[in-house]
Amino acid sequence: MNEIEIGRGKRGRRAYSFDDIAVVPSRRTRDPEEVSVSWQIDAYHFDIPVIAAPMDSVMSPTTAIALGRLGGLAVLDLEGLWTRYEDPEPLLEEIAALDPAKATARMQQIYAQEIQPDLITERLRELRQAGITVAGALSPQRTQQHWKTVVDAGCDLFVIRGTTVSAEHVSGRSEPLNLKRFIYELDVPVIVGGAAGYTAALHLMRTGAAGVLVGFGGGAAHTTRRTLGIHAPMASAIADVAAARRDYLDESGGRYVHVIADGGVGTSGDIVKAIACGADAVMLGAALARSTEAPGAGFHWGPEAHHGELPRGERVEVGGVGSLQEILFGPGRFADGTTNIVGALRRAMATTGYSDVKEFQRVEVVVAPYERA
Repeated sequence: MNEIEIGRGKRGRRAYSFDDIAVVPSRRTRDPEEVSVSWQIDAYHFDIPVIAAPMDSVMSPTTAIALGRLGGLAVLDLEGLWTRYEDPEPLLEEIAALDPAKATARMQQIYAQEIQPDLITERLRELRQAGITVAGALSPQRTQQHWKTVVDAGCDLFVIRGTTVSAEHVSGRSEPLNLKRFIYELDVPVIVGGAAGYTAALHLMRTGAAGVLVGFGGGAAHTTRRTLGIHAPMASAIADVAAARRDYLDESGGRYVHVIADGGVGTSGDIVKAIACGADAVMLGAALARSTEAPGAGFHWGPEAHHGELPRGERVEVGGVGSLQEILFGPGRFADGTTNIVGALRRAMATTGYSDVKEFQRVEVVVAPYERA
């Protein structure tokens, strides 16, 4: 593996973002209507490889139900405003109207409210009554405190999501979450991450996770690279984790762990390239925060934006481009990859001659850097 000399005492591997690569057409093309973009994780089948990120600016119980009915997987943030307040809508409106200079401090105050287990139960009950696949997310820090409430509420898929999650967290102050023991004892499929490299992902796969989230600080609302100096270019990260999936498939005697791109997937072209690099599905934040139904009202933020001690994100204005239906299935009204993203994926797969998502993971990719306008 080629390394670049940064200075006499340091070398580094060259890594690639989505902007650095492109998909190459093959000798065959297909009719876009004959392409399948469905996928399945454990016993749950979805018409589109789209997972909504568990962020208050993206998902409310209402938008989660809407996305589920459109064929995607909605994940509700079980540490967000919907589990801290009976009626968070006035607070969501306030956050959208905040002066940028005061946004972080005020959001820290709003999110200081304690999580209420009864509200976790109530929100998940709303999703179950709507007949969609029920998925909720907790951070590793809160999983031990609230996991039983989540499982007892009837969660179908349990997501443990953090900026980075490892199978070997070391702490001298408290007993860390033992992922392998936790997942083994839990009778619910678990999606866990983020992971940004081969070794970390392989360790997470060995815990028994059904899916691994790939990404570290690459989303629109993250400032992790500026605050911590840490960043993982997504094209290389996904390819590395896909290699871990391949090796774990052999090691485990055939157990397939799904790879989910989480972060930096803002347009339809990014989705195409994420799958081309080996992802089975993509987790979308800003892309869905642009919908007219999104709770953020044109603004987007994640849990890092209101961290009580070291914020590593910010509230960003993403605007609005159309309804959830238009963003996913069109008709597209912009030529920037923000609407009809599923239609764009279908067309890319058809143009390169592939009939389903797993086949498309084998498409040829070239290094071809470009600057976005």
